[in-house]
Amino acid sequence: MSKSVSAVPKRRIRPGRLVLEIGMVLLSLLFLYPLILTVINSFKSFAEVMSDVIALPQSFSFANYAYVWKAVNYPRLFLNNTIVTGIGLAGIILFSSIAAYKMSRSRSRMSGVLYMLCIIPMLIPFQSIMLTVLQMAKALHLSESTWGLGILYWGFGAPLAIFIYHGFVKSIPREIDESATIDGASGFRLFFSVIFPLLKSVTTTIIIIDVMWIWNDFLLPLLMVNGSPATKTLTLAAYTFVGQYTSDWQYAMTAMVMAVMPSILVFILLQKYIVRGVVAGAVKG
Repeated sequence: MSKSVSAVPKRRIRPGRLVLEIGMVLLSLLFLYPLILTVINSFKSFAEVMSDVIALPQSFSFANYAYVWKAVNYPRLFLNNTIVTGIGLAGIILFSSIAAYKMSRSRSRMSGVLYMLCIIPMLIPFQSIMLTVLQMAKALHLSESTWGLGILYWGFGAPLAIFIYHGFVKSIPREIDESATIDGASGFRLFFSVIFPLLKSVTTTIIIIDVMWIWNDFLLPLLMVNGSPATKTLTLAAYTFVGQYTSDWQYAMTAMVMAVMPSILVFILLQKYIVRGVVAGAVKG
């Protein structure tokens, strides 16, 4: 028995793999360091933050969190974020999935041109068009409202969603459409009853990506809803503690932690679907 155990070869760790793993750990810590620093300083007083940003707090007190909760009316801002994110996700998923399905199933040259026009906006920086978007939003009465902000995310989130959906739909056999059509399903019934349930994996991926983006977005809410306290989002709440002459950094960092924590929890719970959905949408077909 001892001979058989000793005969089992020990697994050797390759030097190259070990160096790669150490490098990945160090790189992860580098990216996590700003978040860790923000969390640490959210427990400090103003004097502690100004004296030493890197040091640990003298005592872990939740007084900053209690103050920020009341000062920014956190439940109301959380509701605003939920409304904006919900409206944005609903429109992106609905319109992008339908558009990607129709363009993927069509073999005309016009369909290919439309597909390229739909995904090209991913290459355009938002800063180059933000003033135009602001003017259009005001003309359409979409500014200074949470529902209007959610609708604006439809256009900005659709290109990536169409790209992912389009690639995945190609992997779905056309025979499924033909069988459903023979059984009497056509049009929207065919899509929502047969095709859309098959898009579950990529839909989950799009939900995770867009929740992280819409929930934590700062620039578009700053342009669209910053004028009214009733329509502000959580990320804008942190900005209110930073002024021209004085800044309450401890409250700003606390507000930022409270703003991003819900999206981080969603990411942690559902992160396993991201790579699976992106690979399925970008490679298949």
